[in-house]
Amino acid sequence: MAEFTGKVVVLTGASEGIGRALALQLAGQQATLVLAARDRARLSDLAALCDRRGAQTLVVPTDVGEEPQCAALVAAALGQFGRIDVLIANAGLSMWSQLDELEDPQVLERLMRVNYLGAAWLSWHALPALKQTRGRIVAVSSLTGLVGVPTRTGYCASKHAMMGFFESLRIELLGHGVSVTLIAPDFVVSEIQRRAAGPDGRPLGTSPMQEARIMTAEACARIILRAAAARRRLAFTSTRGSLLRWVKLVVPGLVDRMAARAIRRRH
Repeated sequence: MAEFTGKVVVLTGASEGIGRALALQLAGQQATLVLAARDRARLSDLAALCDRRGAQTLVVPTDVGEEPQCAALVAAALGQFGRIDVLIANAGLSMWSQLDELEDPQVLERLMRVNYLGAAWLSWHALPALKQTRGRIVAVSSLTGLVGVPTRTGYCASKHAMMGFFESLRIELLGHGVSVTLIAPDFVVSEIQRRAAGPDGRPLGTSPMQEARIMTAEACARIILRAAAARRRLAFTSTRGSLLRWVKLVVPGLVDRMAARAIRRRH
C-alpha cells in the first residue's frame, strides 16, 4: 500500500503508542510527516527513525488542549510544506477512576479539551487547506465513543463528543471532496494507559491492563491506515467492537454488563 506516498500528513499524539506506530508505517510509504506531541525529545527521536525510512519530517511540539498551539501546528505545516493532505487527530488522554472516587474534577475538563476540543480546533484550522487538496480527516476516537464504560466517564464523554462532531462535519463536507474517517479502537497496548488519570488526577504510572491480551499499537495502526486509504466512514479494530453498536440497540443492558466484565477482566 502506497496511498500516502508524498502526502503531507499532520499527526498528533505522534510520540508514543498508536501515533508512533502510525508515523513509522507512514514513513515506510515515504509520506511527509508533521509530527506533533508535547515531548520534543521523543518527537525528535521518532523523526530521525522516520527520516531513515524515507520520510520528510517536521517536528512541532504541541499541546492540542490549547487552541493557539493547534493554530500554530497548522501554520507550521503550511509554512514548511505548503499544503495538508491528511489530518490524523490521534492525541488523547484517558482516566481510570469511578466518578465518586475522583478527587480532582478538573480531570474532566482536561479530557474534553485534549480529546474533543483539540481535534475540533485542529480540524477548523486545517479545513481550508484540506479543501484545497480534497484531503482526509482521520479521527482516532474509541469504542467508548459508542458505549459507556465504567471508570471512564470523562473519557467516554470526550469520545462521544468526537463522534458527534466528526459525524456532523462529514455531512458538512459533502461535495468538497474531504473525507472523514472515524476510528473506534478497542483496548490497545499504549502509553495512554500508563498516563491515564487516576482518582487523584495524577498519571497511574503503570498500565492497569493485561497487555498480553490486547491489540498492539502496530496492528491498530495498520487498520487505521487501511481505513484512511479507503476513505471509510468508520472502522473498528475488533469484531466485538463492530457487534456492540448493534447489540446495544436491541439489548442495551447486556452491553452494560459486557462493558463492566471487560474492565474487570483486563485489570
